[in-house]
Amino acid sequence: MFDIGFLELLFIGVVALLVLGPERLPRAARTAGMWIGRIKRTVSGMQREINAQLEAEELRQKLNEQQKKLDEGLDRVKRDVERSVETPSERGTGAAPRERAEATPERRLDDALGRARRQTDDSDADAHEDASSR
Repeated sequence: MFDIGFLELLFIGVVALLVLGPERLPRAARTAGMWIGRIKRTVSGMQREINAQLEAEELRQKLNEQQKKLDEGLDRVKRDVERSVETPSERGTGAAPRERAEATPERRLDDALGRARRQTDDSDADAHEDASSR
Protein backbone atom coordinates (compact mmCIF):
# COMPACT_ATOMS: atom_id res chain seq x y z
CA MET A 1 0.00 0.00 0.00
CA PHE A 2 2.52 2.60 1.16
CA ASP A 3 6.16 2.21 0.33
CA ILE A 4 7.57 2.57 3.82
CA GLY A 5 10.98 1.08 4.47
CA PHE A 6 12.78 0.12 7.64
CA LEU A 7 14.51 3.48 8.03
CA GLU A 8 11.22 5.38 7.79
CA LEU A 9 9.67 3.11 10.46
CA LEU A 10 12.71 3.58 12.69
CA PHE A 11 12.50 7.36 12.29
CA ILE A 12 8.76 7.35 13.14
CA GLY A 13 9.48 5.18 16.20
CA VAL A 14 12.19 7.49 17.49
CA VAL A 15 10.00 10.59 17.02
CA ALA A 16 7.07 8.84 18.74
CA LEU A 17 9.32 7.84 21.65
CA LEU A 18 10.53 11.41 22.04
CA VAL A 19 7.04 12.95 21.77
CA LEU A 20 5.01 10.43 23.79
CA GLY A 21 7.60 9.15 26.19
CA PRO A 22 8.27 5.57 27.28
CA GLU A 23 5.10 5.34 29.44
CA ARG A 24 2.51 6.21 26.79
CA LEU A 25 4.26 4.73 23.73
CA PRO A 26 3.10 1.07 24.22
CA ARG A 27 -0.52 2.13 24.64
CA ALA A 28 -0.30 4.43 21.59
CA ALA A 29 1.27 1.61 19.54
CA ARG A 30 -1.54 -0.76 20.59
CA THR A 31 -4.19 1.81 19.67
CA ALA A 32 -2.54 2.52 16.32
CA GLY A 33 -2.33 -1.23 15.61
CA MET A 34 -6.00 -1.65 16.52
CA TRP A 35 -7.06 1.15 14.15
CA ILE A 36 -4.87 -0.13 11.34
CA GLY A 37 -6.40 -3.61 11.79
CA ARG A 38 -9.92 -2.17 11.65
CA ILE A 39 -9.08 -0.20 8.51
CA LYS A 40 -7.59 -3.30 6.85
CA ARG A 41 -10.66 -5.40 7.73
CA THR A 42 -12.98 -2.70 6.41
CA VAL A 43 -11.05 -2.41 3.16
CA SER A 44 -10.95 -6.18 2.65
CA GLY A 45 -14.70 -6.41 3.41
CA MET A 46 -15.40 -3.72 0.83
CA GLN A 47 -13.23 -5.56 -1.71
CA ARG A 48 -15.15 -8.80 -1.06
CA GLU A 49 -18.47 -6.99 -1.52
CA ILE A 50 -17.32 -5.36 -4.76
CA ASN A 51 -16.10 -8.71 -6.09
CA ALA A 52 -19.39 -10.35 -5.12
CA GLN A 53 -21.34 -7.60 -6.90
CA LEU A 54 -19.19 -7.96 -10.02
CA GLU A 55 -19.72 -11.73 -10.04
CA ALA A 56 -23.45 -11.26 -9.54
CA GLU A 57 -23.58 -8.80 -12.44
CA GLU A 58 -21.70 -11.25 -14.68
CA LEU A 59 -24.17 -13.98 -13.71
CA ARG A 60 -27.10 -11.65 -14.47
CA GLN A 61 -25.66 -10.89 -17.90
CA LYS A 62 -25.18 -14.59 -18.65
CA LEU A 63 -28.69 -15.31 -17.41
CA ASN A 64 -30.12 -12.56 -19.63
CA GLU A 65 -28.23 -13.95 -22.64
CA GLN A 66 -29.57 -17.44 -21.97
CA GLN A 67 -33.08 -16.04 -21.50
CA LYS A 68 -32.85 -14.27 -24.86
CA LYS A 69 -31.68 -17.48 -26.53
CA LEU A 70 -34.53 -19.43 -24.95
CA ASP A 71 -37.06 -16.77 -25.98
CA GLU A 72 -35.76 -16.83 -29.56
CA GLY A 73 -35.96 -20.62 -29.64
CA LEU A 74 -39.46 -20.55 -28.20
CA ASP A 75 -40.57 -17.96 -30.76
CA ARG A 76 -39.06 -20.05 -33.57
CA VAL A 77 -40.85 -23.20 -32.37
CA LYS A 78 -44.07 -21.25 -31.92
CA ARG A 79 -43.89 -19.95 -35.50
CA ASP A 80 -43.14 -23.44 -36.79
CA VAL A 81 -46.11 -24.89 -34.92
CA GLU A 82 -48.40 -22.11 -36.13
CA ARG A 83 -47.28 -22.71 -39.72
CA SER A 84 -47.80 -26.45 -39.43
CA VAL A 85 -51.23 -26.11 -37.81
CA GLU A 86 -53.56 -25.09 -40.61
CA THR A 87 -57.26 -25.77 -40.83
CA PRO A 88 -58.41 -28.12 -43.63
CA SER A 89 -60.17 -25.27 -45.41
CA GLU A 90 -56.93 -23.31 -45.50
CA ARG A 91 -55.11 -26.23 -47.13
CA GLY A 92 -57.70 -26.84 -49.77
CA THR A 93 -58.53 -23.27 -50.74
CA GLY A 94 -55.15 -21.70 -50.17
CA ALA A 95 -56.57 -19.18 -47.72
CA ALA A 96 -54.86 -15.87 -47.58
CA PRO A 97 -52.37 -15.31 -44.76
CA ARG A 98 -54.54 -12.48 -43.48
CA GLU A 99 -57.42 -14.86 -42.89
CA ARG A 100 -55.10 -17.24 -41.00
CA ALA A 101 -53.83 -14.37 -38.88
CA GLU A 102 -57.40 -13.47 -37.90
CA ALA A 103 -57.92 -16.93 -36.39
CA THR A 104 -56.82 -16.86 -32.79
CA PRO A 105 -54.13 -19.27 -31.65
CA GLU A 106 -56.64 -20.86 -29.28
CA ARG A 107 -59.02 -21.49 -32.19
CA ARG A 108 -56.26 -23.02 -34.29
CA LEU A 109 -55.23 -25.22 -31.38
CA ASP A 110 -58.83 -26.35 -30.86
CA ASP A 111 -59.10 -27.17 -34.57
CA ALA A 112 -55.86 -29.16 -34.48
CA LEU A 113 -57.00 -31.08 -31.39
CA GLY A 114 -60.35 -31.82 -33.04
CA ARG A 115 -58.62 -33.17 -36.15
CA ALA A 116 -56.32 -35.30 -34.01
CA ARG A 117 -59.28 -36.72 -32.08
CA ARG A 118 -61.15 -37.48 -35.30
CA GLN A 119 -58.11 -39.26 -36.69
CA THR A 120 -57.79 -41.25 -33.45
CA ASP A 121 -61.49 -42.11 -33.53
CA ASP A 122 -61.22 -43.15 -37.20
CA SER A 123 -58.20 -45.37 -36.51
CA ASP A 124 -60.01 -46.91 -33.51
CA ALA A 125 -63.04 -47.61 -35.71
CA ASP A 126 -60.80 -49.21 -38.35
CA ALA A 127 -59.19 -51.37 -35.68
CA HIS A 128 -62.63 -52.54 -34.45
CA GLU A 129 -63.71 -53.35 -38.03
CA ASP A 130 -60.54 -55.37 -38.60
CA ALA A 131 -61.06 -57.24 -35.35
CA SER A 132 -64.72 -58.02 -36.12
CA SER A 133 -63.91 -59.24 -39.67
CA ARG A 134 -61.47 -61.85 -38.38
